[in-house]
Amino acid sequence: MRDLAEVLLRGPNSLTSAEREMIAAFVSSRNDCHFCQASHSAAAAHHLDGDYALVEAVKRDYQLAPVSEKLKALLAIAAKVQQSGRQVTSADVERARQEGATDLEIHDAVLIAAAFCMFNRYVDGLATLTPTDSQAYDAMGKRMATQGYVQRP
Repeated sequence: MRDLAEVLLRGPNSLTSAEREMIAAFVSSRNDCHFCQASHSAAAAHHLDGDYALVEAVKRDYQLAPVSEKLKALLAIAAKVQQSGRQVTSADVERARQEGATDLEIHDAVLIAAAFCMFNRYVDGLATLTPTDSQAYDAMGKRMATQGYVQRP
C-alpha cells in the first residue's frame, strides 16, 4: 500500500503533491478515518508551508475553500467517488475539463479517492491504534511530505 500511496501522492503529476494530499485528506475525512485524514492533512499542510487552515477549509466545505476552481471540480468528483463511483456524471467530468483539468488529472483524482476509500477501510478494519496527539501527526505529515511513504534501505 505504501508503494501505491507513493506513486499516487508523490509521483510525477501535473497536480501538485499538496493538491493530491488534500484529495486524500478530504476523502479520508468524509470516511471518518481519523488516522488517514490527520496524517494526510498534515502532509498537505507541509506541502503548503504549514497552511493547515487551507486544508481544514477544504475538508469543511471545499466549495467555499480558497482553492482553484479546477481543484473544486476535482474534489466534487472525489466526493461522489467516495459515495459510489456510479454517482460521477459526464457533467461532473465536463465541469472539471472546463475548469482546466486534463483527463489524466480527472483519472488521478478518481483513483486517489477510490484508493483512499480502500485505505481508510483497511486502517479502520485493523482497529489501528492511532495517535491522539496532533504533534505526532504533524511530524508524520512532515516526514511524508519531505521523505515520502516508502522507506528503503
